[in-house]
Formats: sequence, structure tokens, C-alpha cells
Amino acid sequence: MSGHEQTIRRYWQCAEERDWSGFAEVLSPDVVYDMSQTRERVIGRDAYVRFNQEYPGDWHLALRRVVADDRGATSWLDVTVGGETMTGITFFTFDDDGLVTAVDDFWPEPYDPPAGRPQVVERY
Repeated sequence: MSGHEQTIRRYWQCAEERDWSGFAEVLSPDVVYDMSQTRERVIGRDAYVRFNQEYPGDWHLALRRVVADDRGATSWLDVTVGGETMTGITFFTFDDDGLVTAVDDFWPEPYDPPAGRPQVVERY
């Protein structure tokens, strides 16, 4: 298993377990998160951790697959919120130290973002 694959497996495990300090450890201080479907961008480790901590609902995820090479990684997830399960595809970019510098999330259907997150989100 490559180093990037291990990092992404840890990223998702920490997210599922709500281990926010472990989650933060794999992120660059300057990480940028983009979600095309909602046109949201989150900049910086602290804001991105907060974005995930405060994400509404009782969500859970199951990692199906990680594909990684020396340039980046991609993951395929089943994400369950309430009784609905959705597929998420995420692309990751890393810095020279192996920290995540960019996260690009893709979901099969566009949707409006949850309310109440302007403190950490820019709309584009």
C-alpha cells in the first residue's frame, strides 16, 4: 500500500470516527476543498476541519476503494445521511511532505448546500 493510499484511508477513518485531530494531521495548513455541485470552497486546515465537524446530520461513510500514485489519490465512498446513501468520488493532491493540499469532491447529483456555514465557506 502506497503512502498516499494510507493517508487517504486514515483521512476517511478519522472522518468516520470524528477524530478531528487525526483528520487535521493529514492536511496541509493551506488545504483547499472544492465541491463543484454546491459551488463551495473551504480554504485552510482549521476551516476545513470545522466544515466537517459542523456538517449537519448523522452522516456515516464506507470507503469502497482508493487509487493512489506518486501524484495524488482518488477515493470512492458510500455516504449515508439519514436513510439515504449517496456515492462520493474524491480527488486528492499532496505536497512534498505527503500532506493533503487539495480535495475535490464530486457527487452524482447537484444539491443545495446546508444552511448556516458562511463562516467557513465561500460560494463560487
